[in-house]
Amino acid sequence: MRAIQFSEYGPPSVVRVAEVAAPHAGPGEIRVTVRASGISPGEIRIRSGEMRDVVPLTFPYRTGFDAAGVVDEVGDGVTGVNIGDEVFGMTDSAARGANADFAVLAAWAPKPAAWSWEEAGGAAGSAETATRVLDRLAVGAGHTVLVQGAAGGVGTVAVQLAVARGATVIGTASERNHDFLRSLGAVPTTYGTGLVKRIHALAPDGVDAVFDCAGGSLPDLVAIAGDTARVVTIADVTAAAHGVHMSHGVPADDTGTAMGASADPLALHGLAIAVTLADEGRLRVPVAAAFPLTEAVAAHELSESRHARGKIVLVS
Repeated sequence: MRAIQFSEYGPPSVVRVAEVAAPHAGPGEIRVTVRASGISPGEIRIRSGEMRDVVPLTFPYRTGFDAAGVVDEVGDGVTGVNIGDEVFGMTDSAARGANADFAVLAAWAPKPAAWSWEEAGGAAGSAETATRVLDRLAVGAGHTVLVQGAAGGVGTVAVQLAVARGATVIGTASERNHDFLRSLGAVPTTYGTGLVKRIHALAPDGVDAVFDCAGGSLPDLVAIAGDTARVVTIADVTAAAHGVHMSHGVPADDTGTAMGASADPLALHGLAIAVTLADEGRLRVPVAAAFPLTEAVAAHELSESRHARGKIVLVS
């Protein structure tokens, strides 16, 4: 089968389409014929080498964490899913490899009928990540939460999940994305110089939590929150220096150890919430662009530009 991989750290040009042996579903897993799979900013940082101390790699490294497709193998011990079912989900966090013709999923849920394949292909990682961080921050009804980088793949989902919890959401994005954020239920503002002052004007009583999906602004975000425990980042590798928790991988990563999605009920919890909200018409997955597998380099280039609104996906 075809799979996207790279054999050294570097720019998008190190990404290749390779012919590799197709994987098979092991115990507790399923295999899908992939219709669409996600490109995440986290994997862009992994590919560049920025995350080498957090996520050590063995080369060649196959990319892709979330995918949607049609089940064609069911592993031992798996119940409740059959060959031919349409699902979306995540690979084992150590194995990855979803950007391919076939992918083995360790956590999955039925594909919502309201979602296209492109939406479903980019949904699982964003839904799991956003749910994990909002749970850690204990975001609930009546709270005010700031989502930094609210127009990106995870940010757009985090905004909607926080709104569904009854929170007031302030989202940062470039001005061209402000109407888009309003359509998701957020109060938009710009990022950059003067952020602390702008947030204080929008939330004079303060914010209860800050979810950083962009990186590079932790001193300001801590000042806004008033407490490092009320800030979680998924994007800033300098988090520890600021006393801030960096959330990455599944399951909930208090030990910093990335385990398989199948080992963590929280991963399934995030997917189940996404399905419920999607079926109610309360969660959409904005897709910035869809590329064929053969144009994976272009997909990585767009993600690295940080100008994509929503999720970038590869289609098979």
